[in-house]
Amino acid sequence: MGKCTNHPDRETSYMCMKNGTYLCEDCLKCMSPNVHCKFRPSCPIWFMDKKGGKDIDTDAA
Repeated sequence: MGKCTNHPDRETSYMCMKNGTYLCEDCLKCMSPNVHCKFRPSCPIWFMDKKGGKDIDTDAA
């Protein structure tokens, strides 16, 4: 776990593999959505950003 880039007081496990930065749930947004990223197929930040954030678990039900 690390500290959110935008909120240093918040611990988070969401890490941008491309940029090496951590993002909390309030900041989950791909930093460069139009630039190729080799980590994108397994990126939880990209997935949650595209599926609408924290509510993705309820979409499957």
